[in-house]
Amino acid sequence: MTILAVDFGSTFTKGALLADDGTVLATGSTPSTGACGGGDILDGYRALRARLDVPDDARVRACSSAGGGLRLAVVGYERTVTSEAGHRVGLSAGAKVVHVAAGELTVADVAGVRASRPDLVLLVGGTDGGNGDVLLHNARRLAQGRIGGSGHHAVPVVVAGNVEMRDEAAAALAVTDRPIVLADNVLPQIGVIAPESARAAIREAFLRHVIGGKGLSRDPAFARMVEAATPDVVLRGVEVLASVSGGGDVLVVDVGGATTDVYSCVTPEGEDASLRKHVVAPLWHARTVEGDLGMRWNAEHVLEAGAAEHLLDAVADPAALTAYAARVHEQPGSLPVDDVEWGMDGELARLAALVAVRRHARPAQPTESARPLADVTRLVGSGGVLRHADAAARERVLGAVLSDHAGGWKVPRAARASVDTAYLLFAVGLLAAHPETADAARTLATHLL
Repeated sequence: MTILAVDFGSTFTKGALLADDGTVLATGSTPSTGACGGGDILDGYRALRARLDVPDDARVRACSSAGGGLRLAVVGYERTVTSEAGHRVGLSAGAKVVHVAAGELTVADVAGVRASRPDLVLLVGGTDGGNGDVLLHNARRLAQGRIGGSGHHAVPVVVAGNVEMRDEAAAALAVTDRPIVLADNVLPQIGVIAPESARAAIREAFLRHVIGGKGLSRDPAFARMVEAATPDVVLRGVEVLASVSGGGDVLVVDVGGATTDVYSCVTPEGEDASLRKHVVAPLWHARTVEGDLGMRWNAEHVLEAGAAEHLLDAVADPAALTAYAARVHEQPGSLPVDDVEWGMDGELARLAALVAVRRHARPAQPTESARPLADVTRLVGSGGVLRHADAAARERVLGAVLSDHAGGWKVPRAARASVDTAYLLFAVGLLAAHPETADAARTLATHLL
């Protein structure tokens, strides 16, 4: 049996053809649709199958971040408690959190949720047995708000708050006949965060109600093929990577055209292992998304963030880099054409990676501790800019992260750096989701290391 792992992206569709033992047979990518963005996303998929010479009987595993990925709005009780817990769970589920609301929703608050154009709303609030009034109030407000339309065309809601009030909240939402998925409380008690049930519910809602509604394909085969949002799959791949890395912690930095994502899998020890000092316990397997840090659509914001972090002093020619960032921001499809432009891209990647890791590692709240990354033994870089760069450029980007002693976080003491040059982490995550290919996922992760 051969397996075709596919990642449908907004710009490119990537694939890895694998043997059932995890051996890599071929990898490749094609534009997802036509040159002007028209056409069907399965056009790129068919071209990819032809390029990789995929057997007709190959088993397909697929994920997608096309159409902007999964846009999530979080509605909670208190911004620093249940809303924060919902935010973290949404990120871990592969969503791009586009809006966070806290407290009893007003008409203006509902308008804010609507304006963020979410694909999905995560409704949380209260610990189990605690306050349920805000959860019910917000369920009624969301029911009246007609976010995304009405009936089954309305934006789905995942309810993951106080379990004692969950059915009543669902009943309030059900009057509009919108899709509703129930999950366990993301914050069952203060200091405990429980992401798995909500992650599964978000994944279910994404597959059943979101992926087929983005207009990416006229063929229902696309919706049947996709089994998760790409970032959700990548986090699972990072978890497998950590499990085969000899027990060490893992940090992954994915520098993209629009965002820079950071993933970490850590095993807390000593004081870090205590959850009681945090109102919202940390997720030790976590992802953060920096929506203002991207190599193209947000190139100018990378420089702004770098300046705020006092990182531009190390840039050889700030004026030239500023001009380059402005140009690629206006022409996001542009690629470097010479050594000078490759050097500019490398500088943008260095700044984006440094700022993103600092934000990932630093405490989410002033009363919390930094994420314990000192025991990270493996730093993996991802993203087109790193995959296509030479060894020296990769070392400048990843070496800057590992030597960031002025960044306000505990730099890994002894970490090896590498790049996912074949873009296989997503494939590891897809294989790991199925018991019959779990061993193949571990083999593929070992190959990646």
